[in-house]
Amino acid sequence: MGNIRYAVPPDTDFMMEYRLLYATHSKYEKDWNSYPHAHYFAELFFVADGEGTFCVEEETFPIRKNDLIVVNPNIVHTEYSSREHPLEYIVLGVERLCFRLEDHRQYLVFHNRESGGDNGDISFYFRTIQEEMSKEQEKYAQVCQYLLGALIIRLMRRTREKAELLPTERVSRECSRARRFIDFNYQDEITLESLAAIAGLNKYYFAHAFTKYYGQSPMSYLNQKRITTSQELLVSTDMTVAAIASQCGFSSQSYFSQSFKKSCGQTPAEYRKVHHPETGSINLPVGTEFWGLRE
Repeated sequence: MGNIRYAVPPDTDFMMEYRLLYATHSKYEKDWNSYPHAHYFAELFFVADGEGTFCVEEETFPIRKNDLIVVNPNIVHTEYSSREHPLEYIVLGVERLCFRLEDHRQYLVFHNRESGGDNGDISFYFRTIQEEMSKEQEKYAQVCQYLLGALIIRLMRRTREKAELLPTERVSRECSRARRFIDFNYQDEITLESLAAIAGLNKYYFAHAFTKYYGQSPMSYLNQKRITTSQELLVSTDMTVAAIASQCGFSSQSYFSQSFKKSCGQTPAEYRKVHHPETGSINLPVGTEFWGLRE
């Protein structure tokens, strides 16, 4: 009989800074309505049964059994159930947890059908945490906390995105308010002082908190939003570079070209030539949000 032993490295450190706040188990009934809402903490939403629709700010997509949605803190979301197949789901509220994605999206979706039906193993963590919390046996809180840690690691392994786990403090409707202002007003003149005023914070504290939460400074986020929008316009329209610079909020065409090349490695004209040739151009709807997720 063979014997295989797997050793744990001595430097393994599993000190978790995020904390499980609650677990809820819900099933839709006729008189139950859900409304858009947000929390200062993250939520992990696992569909135990049924079908419906999930909304994250302006994004809407279908959900069904064994699908999982992770929503970052301060992101507006809700769900709607199918009448024929009512939603039943388990939700975990997790404090000081945030997934940072390269495209600035604020949620992750694990569709069971797209992962080869492998989300069933994820249900173990949700159901076991729910059971532990409902029975409240000895040291159940510690059991739930470590199950949560294992679940998060499994999710980080499975996502195709380069997701970074950010243990965060209780941030910050204030930072989220400023980010949303940027998203919808990037074409206007915006300063650090004006964003701090919108957040209602000292500008130095605001800049520190925003950078810690989103992984980049407020002005870098604003510049990236403008660059992303300009890329879209270069591909989907025949607007001049000067017009695009103006529409995206850049103070001049030369500053736009300088910022664009620094970010993309090409001038706007070179980028357009590659991605929007004179023949066979692809027209995408202006205003499409590439990064898609929100509060």
